[in-house]
Amino acid sequence: MTMPVKDAPFLEERTAAVMESVFNDPIVKKALDQAVPQEIFTIEEQIEICEVPAPPMKEQTRAAMIAEKINSYGLESSIDPVGNVIACRKGTDPDGPVCVISAHMDNSFREGTDTTVRRQNGRLFAPGISDASRALACMLQVIRMVVNNDIKTKGTLLFIATVGQEAEGDLRGVKRIFYSSGIHVDGVLVLDGADPGRLLYGSVGSKRYKVEYSGPGGHSYLNFGQYPSATQALCRAGALLANLQVPAEPRTTFTLATLNGGSSVNAIAEHAECEIDLRSEDAQMLDGLVQEVLPLFAFGAQLENQRWNVTDPALQVRCKVTPIGHRPAAVSKPDSPVLQAARAAQMALGIKLTDFTSASTDQNVPMSLGIPSTTLGGGGREGFNHSLSEWFEPVRSYEGPQLCLLTALALVGLESGSEPLLPIYTAAPREQWQDRL
Repeated sequence: MTMPVKDAPFLEERTAAVMESVFNDPIVKKALDQAVPQEIFTIEEQIEICEVPAPPMKEQTRAAMIAEKINSYGLESSIDPVGNVIACRKGTDPDGPVCVISAHMDNSFREGTDTTVRRQNGRLFAPGISDASRALACMLQVIRMVVNNDIKTKGTLLFIATVGQEAEGDLRGVKRIFYSSGIHVDGVLVLDGADPGRLLYGSVGSKRYKVEYSGPGGHSYLNFGQYPSATQALCRAGALLANLQVPAEPRTTFTLATLNGGSSVNAIAEHAECEIDLRSEDAQMLDGLVQEVLPLFAFGAQLENQRWNVTDPALQVRCKVTPIGHRPAAVSKPDSPVLQAARAAQMALGIKLTDFTSASTDQNVPMSLGIPSTTLGGGGREGFNHSLSEWFEPVRSYEGPQLCLLTALALVGLESGSEPLLPIYTAAPREQWQDRL
């Protein structure tokens, strides 16, 4: 749900005071100013990243490049068991908060897609040039700003380039970080998208399933009326789903996304399958939708068997449902320190709040655990994301790194003065997070 911009969080006095201190720090000022001329290099790096393949589940080549770049910029990086690239900039206070700054490496395009970037009328065109090449370039620029200016923070900054954000990746990279890595994190800033005026207060949850129908099959003419059809069972279920009523608020959706089935035009189909996508901003509403939708597919098989009076189990169409994805839903409170810090940073930089909304990003996992989280745009303008016509326009794109740096520094505090806005996360023990998978 997109909330009116007027409903954005009201800044608390402490937030405003901390941001004023951070923004006026001479070293921070210098770093922010440097972002403008350095944006030329950042754009070239964005192009370089885009042209290195990173299809779903195959991010290794890009991960190696990102790791090498981070090392060359003065931080030591490592690649974890699932492929995340991790680098740490330790704070001066060992008991200070830990803030993650992340960007995902995978794009949504099939292996072999041409991602060569072309320039036209001030825009860059290529699949993946914005999502997620911009966010990665922004994160690398933030690293350079911190290291090159030797910005010392009380808390720790943890930079992570994640795998598996798109589609079938099912957030596997960020799930590894928060469900099983043992890394303590107190707050999260996800870089995704371009618009630095957009601020996310909520995470749209989703549950995805593969539904398979199997039956005896047969000749379309000779066996007509004797055997049920797998494709017809799927169609019956699909018709039931299409007529389902869902609430507009909290926004809740369903999609029968893919369909496959049958082997020949003159055969009763013995196999059919589909994938369904269920979403909601509300976790309970999402669970309720699952309970309502899944029985429809079993009922589709039942209706098909009844239509042809097939009572022998060996000749009936059968239905199998397999979970293939789960992104948890969550909503932040208005006083969330990351929302407070991000909004204060926008105001300090003169960035207009253009959108205060919910979306599905890597923030879903930490936000669902109660860890203060939000998503920031990497800067610039974008269009036609997830399509072959995707474009990026570097208009004031330096605002993305500036916004991320300023927000992060307010959260972890400067050694030179300001106290961290980010509290230490003390919710459920990490062992209890496993059931969230």
